[in-house]
Amino acid sequence: MDISIIAAIGKNNELGKNNDLIWHLKGDMKFFRELTTNHVIVMGRKTFESLPKMLPNRHHIIISNNNLNDKVEVFNNINSFLEKYKDYEDEIFIIGGSSIYKSFLDYSNKLYLTEIDEEDKNADVYFPLFDKSLWDKEYISEDKEEKNIKYRHVLYRRVK
Repeated sequence: MDISIIAAIGKNNELGKNNDLIWHLKGDMKFFRELTTNHVIVMGRKTFESLPKMLPNRHHIIISNNNLNDKVEVFNNINSFLEKYKDYEDEIFIIGGSSIYKSFLDYSNKLYLTEIDEEDKNADVYFPLFDKSLWDKEYISEDKEEKNIKYRHVLYRRVK
């Protein structure tokens, strides 16, 4: 199983506030779309509810105790998901939120992080802290700037 996490985080690991993204950057949305299209995406209920609509060309999996709708596959815990998908060979993307990222961190081989050179003191959701010494870091984009916000796409690969 090839599990990857994808997230956009601020200087202090900020992810979101009020069940929404903090930063809405077209370049980051394009990066997300290019990586996750035609893949399985896994998220928690709140992340699913925050989406404006079903994301096209992706198989949505929700980790939740609630039965959400018949267009998504729902697991009530990550163990049941891991058991069903243990032989799945394609890359699976974990897209949030915070508790889902934390639950999948130990199972992930790659972290695709958009590191945003900003802080948001009003954030109410954060990406989990992780030991960067266990990961090789590779910059996969040049530094970018949009709406006076600087950011870069970084890939962390788990050290074998």
